[in-house]
This record gives sequence, structure tokens and C-alpha cells, in this order.
Amino acid sequence: MSLPPAFTDDVSGLPTHAFSHRSLTWWGIIAYMVIEGMFFVLAIAAYFFLMSHERTWAPQPWDPPNLVWGTLFTLIIVASETVNTATKKAANAYETDKVVALLPWMILIGLVLLAVRGLEFNSLNVLWWENAYGSIIWTLLFLHALHLVTDLFDTVVLYFLMKTPHGTEPRRLVDVDENSLYWRYLWLSWLPIYLLIYWVPRFFR
Repeated sequence: MSLPPAFTDDVSGLPTHAFSHRSLTWWGIIAYMVIEGMFFVLAIAAYFFLMSHERTWAPQPWDPPNLVWGTLFTLIIVASETVNTATKKAANAYETDKVVALLPWMILIGLVLLAVRGLEFNSLNVLWWENAYGSIIWTLLFLHALHLVTDLFDTVVLYFLMKTPHGTEPRRLVDVDENSLYWRYLWLSWLPIYLLIYWVPRFFR
């Protein structure tokens, strides 16, 4: 019985990293966003289910959520895509210095958004235990805030990692690229939630 030929090809010259769909972690991020996105889908479905079982939405007497903070949050997070795109492009171009310079801006944006989010909670004019309407809009806002905290934490870790000798490794730039992808998911997922919290009740009173 003859033995199979020995594997002798030298793979030491193959790249140790890859961007986009050539990266295994990229697929992991996509899968994670799909799974996490289902939480938003289920919460939105619950919103409409509860809405269909109420005579008025929201229950009366009702003061609508203050538009100022939710709209400000929306404007900031959408505008942040400019910095996010610049960070992603710098990572893809292996411009480490530019990435290190841009990441603090993303961190600052995240902190500002968290501060505005705190003001949002305070301006909903309903508490989560008061009725079904209050429970679901607090749930939607809390779920998105949790994702924001997660991404902010990841960005902070990446920034300090980029400042270490490990930051010169190309794999770290792949991490930055994938973190930028998640940020896009974060602001895109916010847009329907913004409409549900601030505008749908105003149209279906």
C-alpha cells in the first residue's frame, strides 16, 4: 500500500491577514450583525404588536417624546460616518498614523452620543413600567444604547492597541476596518428606531 505524497509546499509567504470577505473575522462580524439585528427585528415586531392592541398609540393622556435630543443624536451619528469612512479607508491603505489620529475622534463621537442618549431617556415623557408603550420604547432605546457602548469599548481598545508595538501589525488594521463596518450597522439600525420612537406615535394618535 503506497503512502500519499508528503505535503511540501511552503506557505510561509502567504499573507497573514485580509480585508473584507477574504477575512474569516469579517464573516464573523456579518454573522454577529445578523444575529444582533434579529433582536431589533423582534423588538420592532413587538412594538407593532402592542400598537395593534391599543385603542390609541400612545395611551392617553400623552406627552410625545421631545424631538430635540433624538433628532440631535440622529444628526450626529449619521454625520459621524464621514470620520468612520475616513478611518476605514486609512486602514485599508495601511496608513497606521492616520488611523491612530482618527480613532480618538470616533471615541469622542461615541462619548457625545452616549451623553445625548442619556438626555433622550430623560425626555421620553414616559417611564418603562407605566404602560406597554413606555416599555417598548425604553427597550428599543436601551438595546441600541447597549450596542453603542459595545462599539465604543471596542474602539477604545483598538486605539490603545494601535499605540503599542502590536499596532504596527497589519491584522490590527483589519480589526479597525471591521470595527468601522460595525459602526455603519449601528447608525443604519438606529434610523427605523428613531422613526418608531419619535414619529410613529405622532401620526397614529
